[in-house]
Amino acid sequence: MKMRLQRIHYHSEDNVTFRPLSDSDLKNLESMVSKDRFSTGASVLDLHAKDQSAHAACRPEAVIWPETAAEVAAILKFAGDQRVPVTGWGAGSSLEGNPIPVCRGLVLDFSRMHRILAVREEDFQADVQPGVVYQDLNDKLRHTGLFFPPDPGARATLGGMIANNASGTRTVLYGSTRDYVMRLVVALANGELLELGTRASKSSSGYNLISLFVGSEGTLGIVVEATMRLVGFPAEYSAAVATFPSVQAAARTVYELKRSGLNPAALELLGPECVALMNQEEKLGLAVEPTLFLEFHGASTGQLAEGLDTARDICAGQGCRDFRPGLGRAERDRIFKARHALGEMIQHNHPEHHILIMDVAVPITGYAELLGAMQTEVKTHGLIAYTLSHAGNGNVHLNIAGRKDDPAEWALVQKVSERLVLKAIALGGTATGEHGVGLGKRKYMPVQHGASLAWMKQIKGLFDPHGILNPGKIFPE
Repeated sequence: MKMRLQRIHYHSEDNVTFRPLSDSDLKNLESMVSKDRFSTGASVLDLHAKDQSAHAACRPEAVIWPETAAEVAAILKFAGDQRVPVTGWGAGSSLEGNPIPVCRGLVLDFSRMHRILAVREEDFQADVQPGVVYQDLNDKLRHTGLFFPPDPGARATLGGMIANNASGTRTVLYGSTRDYVMRLVVALANGELLELGTRASKSSSGYNLISLFVGSEGTLGIVVEATMRLVGFPAEYSAAVATFPSVQAAARTVYELKRSGLNPAALELLGPECVALMNQEEKLGLAVEPTLFLEFHGASTGQLAEGLDTARDICAGQGCRDFRPGLGRAERDRIFKARHALGEMIQHNHPEHHILIMDVAVPITGYAELLGAMQTEVKTHGLIAYTLSHAGNGNVHLNIAGRKDDPAEWALVQKVSERLVLKAIALGGTATGEHGVGLGKRKYMPVQHGASLAWMKQIKGLFDPHGILNPGKIFPE
């Protein structure tokens, strides 16, 4: 599939225009690493021009693969002195254009900084480089009885997860990436290496600067090392599937489950169109109806049985048509593997369409209303759309398809998305629940943040006065 390429001339807050890299710049950058870790080749640039979003591709001018924190610091020192825009790159799995180098310049690819530096089982901690894939970390931890809970589904890197504060299906019980970052080493735009946080489980010492960097999308500094908190793997788990006559009934059930005090490890809501697609691709044989997937973790089977009995009663009270508890590990894994692959399934089944992936979150009290508004918009305009949700957190992904050769249809998709994002904010929610701001959500930042956005810009200017770090992201044009 041919990518759409764009060239953007970006002006920083100081009205500085980034110039193209000179031959001298390229030679200097190449000299900082071995020759096999620097490239200006067309195929390499194309691979780093686009993430998994529908946003237009934009080629960088060069790609460099650092292997150490010292190399990253030296590269950033040079880039800062020469006003070279720099964009960090993990796995390219982002969904809001977060790593697209819209000002061209240099991409730092962290795939060679993939070492698990230390695992301290007794402290429930692991030290990692930013290119470590979270699944690989959990594979390494398997024999210890520990795991790293955030699970965004894709083969995301820890650096990317920290940059976007990634979460996923288990967030309702375990929280997001932010909850597991204990210590960071960050390379700043001036080449300084800054260590933040401690390995202690708690601290009341000074400002919590870690929180500034987690979720900053590489606009304040670049993570070169992290200490991540781990948790014990649950002794027992159980999963269930519940189907409902309507999406609204399933949504009301989510509220009642939360109100009951139950703590599911995962609580996912899928529209019937998603279930049908999963059946088609993975032969799951599920009823094609609005569906809740529930997973519980606990210390004993007895504890889990009590939770499932309560969940069954709550679901029945909301008109549940079928409640299937006690799914075995194999069946649970098949279902959740299909759930994680839904994005790819949707794109694969609509090759002539761009897929706009909404990512909003609202308080649980507004969850049913938001889903109702989505259904109304989809039905009114006859759109192809898929509803999937981390329901326990009020986090909804509406995937809307628009034909690539029909600008009017794509404009309609964007307009519908905009109305729904503003609806989520009006309900006390957010324009982005877990995918970050990137390119797609910049225009909503003033609506959601008001006067505090100006303070965010001041913080950006303090850490990155020349605006070289992932420019064109987070802040509106």
